[in-house]
Amino acid sequence: MRHVITLASGVLFGVGLTLSGMVDPTKVLAFLDPLGPWDPTLAVVMASALSVFAAAHAIARTRARPLCAERFHEPARLGIDRPLLIGAALFGIGWGMAGYCPGPGLAALVYNAHEAVVFLPAVLLGGWLAGRYRA
Repeated sequence: MRHVITLASGVLFGVGLTLSGMVDPTKVLAFLDPLGPWDPTLAVVMASALSVFAAAHAIARTRARPLCAERFHEPARLGIDRPLLIGAALFGIGWGMAGYCPGPGLAALVYNAHEAVVFLPAVLLGGWLAGRYRA
């Protein structure tokens, strides 16, 4: 059952990214470039996602355990450290260069496959390198 819920969540996320236009790198890059033809759509998508998360998190905190798991999985580390800052910087640089982050890059396989096919191996390589050189 857990895998079905995971798959359904991923499909819903991909549909949302596609409907909002966030799988189009030109739309994302227009948000990231405030000196050009700025497009605030991504800010609206982020605010909407944050409001849905806040409501779901508030409901989840009232429960003793998740619906489909034995316990809640909290992050092991909460502090801001060097690996987090380096990873965030690399993520931001890559996002600004490509107009994709991993979720929309995967969803773009349907929408913009020729670009996503180049982007996704780079994401996999970056993930592999991060795991190999993790501090």
